[in-house]
Amino acid sequence: MANVEKVIEFLDKAKVFYFLTTDGDQPRGRPFGFKLEYEGKLYFGCGTFKNVFKQLVASPKVEVLAMAGGQFMRYDGKAVVVKDEGLLAKVREVSPQIMEMYDKNGWEMGLFYLADGHAEIRGMMDLIEEFDV
Repeated sequence: MANVEKVIEFLDKAKVFYFLTTDGDQPRGRPFGFKLEYEGKLYFGCGTFKNVFKQLVASPKVEVLAMAGGQFMRYDGKAVVVKDEGLLAKVREVSPQIMEMYDKNGWEMGLFYLADGHAEIRGMMDLIEEFDV
């Protein structure tokens, strides 16, 4: 199993995960649920009008935190924003309800992946697995 697949599998188990950014010198976290594997990369997305998007553009070092079955995963890297019509078409295919809401309100979906990613899966007291993504 490829390392990106391990991350996806863990996030699938968790269902909701937390996306962490910085706002100046203040850490910020919020629940996320949207993710998409496309051409071997794991993409995340949110509205370009949201603070989280502005924060990851200003300071692209971010982290995803998820918990499932008594284990937790940290996945960090540098957010790389991607504008790709093929990718956006895939988002429309898998999440039409989200994109309908965005289209109705004139919002833009900002899509990004984590470059130089690193993940670790842990129990509460031990490291289970660590790998680059």
